[in-house]
Amino acid sequence: MLDRYAIKVIRWPLTTFSALPDKLGITANQVTVTGFVIGLFALPALALEAYSWALGFIVINRIFDGLDGAIARRQGITDCGGFLDITLDFLFYSMVPFGFVLANPEANAIAGAFLIFSFIGTGSSFLSFAIMAGKRNIESPVYKQKSLYYIGGLTEGTETITCFVLFCLYPAHFATIAWIFGALCWITTVTRIWAGYQTLKEA
Repeated sequence: MLDRYAIKVIRWPLTTFSALPDKLGITANQVTVTGFVIGLFALPALALEAYSWALGFIVINRIFDGLDGAIARRQGITDCGGFLDITLDFLFYSMVPFGFVLANPEANAIAGAFLIFSFIGTGSSFLSFAIMAGKRNIESPVYKQKSLYYIGGLTEGTETITCFVLFCLYPAHFATIAWIFGALCWITTVTRIWAGYQTLKEA
């Protein structure tokens, strides 16, 4: 829901900072993989309840995720880059709640499992529609520079990262936040299925 506004805020700094790696010959895919590897360190940090460190790794991962797109727009957007980016994003998203489950299984396991279950809903509806939209050459009216059709929803990237930040700042309330955000994700899933079906039916 907030991605279209967040993109306008971060577009200029990302475009500016993407000039240096582009000049150095660093590819967007290299930035994608590097950001993912850095993000992986959030898992042991969460499991050890080192939440400040985990937050740092999460933030760096998300900065790299924005930077790789800016570099790709300079160097040329590719299907393999889009595939790599979205795949590693969804793996990272599911990793974070898993880390909180490892930190405190008794308190967080069910809520964490529900949130990952909810991510399956948002992710599958997102990717399934993107595949069908690509086959029918349906272009996104909002995210025209993306390699995939980004169908919107109540919970998008901006909301997800906000949720992760809240997790790290208030780890004792992980379960409550996870239940609430998971429910919002299911609203997103239902609306995406409905909107996606209607769009493809009309097309």
